[in-house]
Amino acid sequence: MPAVRGTLTADAPLAPLVWFKSGGSAEWLFEPRDIDDLQSFIAALDPQVPVMALGLGSNLIVRDGGVRGVVVRLGKPFATVGRVDAVTLRCGGGASGILVSSKARDAGIAGVEFLRSIPGTVGGFVRMNGGAYGREVKDVLVEADVVLRDGASRTLALAELGYTYRHSELPEGAIVVSATFRGAPGDPDAIQAEMDRIADSREASQPLRSKTGGSTFKNPPGTKAWKEIDAAGLRGFRIGDAQVSEKHCNFLLNLGEATSADIEELGEEVRRRVKAHSGVVLEWEIQRVGAKS
Repeated sequence: MPAVRGTLTADAPLAPLVWFKSGGSAEWLFEPRDIDDLQSFIAALDPQVPVMALGLGSNLIVRDGGVRGVVVRLGKPFATVGRVDAVTLRCGGGASGILVSSKARDAGIAGVEFLRSIPGTVGGFVRMNGGAYGREVKDVLVEADVVLRDGASRTLALAELGYTYRHSELPEGAIVVSATFRGAPGDPDAIQAEMDRIADSREASQPLRSKTGGSTFKNPPGTKAWKEIDAAGLRGFRIGDAQVSEKHCNFLLNLGEATSADIEELGEEVRRRVKAHSGVVLEWEIQRVGAKS
């Protein structure tokens, strides 16, 4: 492995770093000190070694056989939010949605309140075009700075990301190190009220205090994933310690000792039964990475 100034750990357990609290280890886990550290490491790394970015681990199943190559985790050095102008913020790839929306409130920038409800980092929701409560990242993103698999840095404008529903055309192995978001002038009190409304809505409808991965399946055209799962009689359905949430059917839970294989098998069984019941094909929204054991 190339020399680093940050932290490079071999055979690093990933279960503690993901919301499901399951899964295997990373062959290598790299937490860079800064962008230069990340770029120099990636540039010197054997091009055949896979590289994957890890944010808060919220929308992710890490399979039990672990992840080959290098997992890059952007920590505190990348959890930054700075004001560019009256309505624009530049945010590090490791900044959480809560941090971004709170800084926007303090700056009187409206329109990014929905990020309060996305349980991830800038890097993750820029990659996936994360969204909630009627808005998506594409509605507020100006540009994203990425480090490519060869270590080169590049700034990608919104149009270059090829956004569709919960998907981008971000190059394979690229890591989002920062993003610029633009909102609109707003009153901090009104912004806080909207953030509170979103937080209360999530609390009432989602199993936030559970070991979960967030929304499991993309909403199919013309309907909601949870409605199709509920209609198929799967509310509360279990495989071992993996369960379809009784509170929100599009959330899967680890009730205690579920393996990632249990959770993924549950998701696939839900897909099979929903298709048999209604003909609707559910697509995974949660990313599934690594090797099955």
